[in-house]
Amino acid sequence: MHYDPLVTSAEPLVAVIREFLAGEAQPPHSARVWRVPACYEDDLADVARTKGLSICEVVRLHSEVRYHVYMVGFVPGYPYIGDLPAELALPRRTNPRVRVPAGSIAIATQMTAIYPIESPGGWHLIGATPVRLFDPSWERPALLSPGNAVQFEPISWFEYQRVRHAVTAGAYTVPCERLAS
Repeated sequence: MHYDPLVTSAEPLVAVIREFLAGEAQPPHSARVWRVPACYEDDLADVARTKGLSICEVVRLHSEVRYHVYMVGFVPGYPYIGDLPAELALPRRTNPRVRVPAGSIAIATQMTAIYPIESPGGWHLIGATPVRLFDPSWERPALLSPGNAVQFEPISWFEYQRVRHAVTAGAYTVPCERLAS
């Protein structure tokens, strides 16, 4: 549920929520499946070693799942995405990083996430995406919304650089399709 607390008071918000719970209202926008390019790297070897898997198995397991965006929070545009395959579940890092670069793809517990901006973080980094997840100048500042789905698509470092350049030039659109209602 998205709302502006400076525009909407509790009474109309409660009424809308009741309509949704009663099945009488439709979401204002349809959910989407976002195909997010992912260049796997960072802590990938450590994750593979810890889980007793090969690097290729970690990439395959992470990228073969269509994930659900449960919520957006922590920092603007930060999607909590699940459910991670059980074979990849790890606790958070014991020593969080002070700086995690924007675009980092991470895992912890049964979740995966993408850091939309540079921030601290305690999740295991397994790769990066060159796409932007948050921009306050966009009509909808966060690319991903609760109810959306994410499919990670492995790309090479060369392809990562090509997409990053296209994103910087404003010439790249993240592939997506609407989910059937």
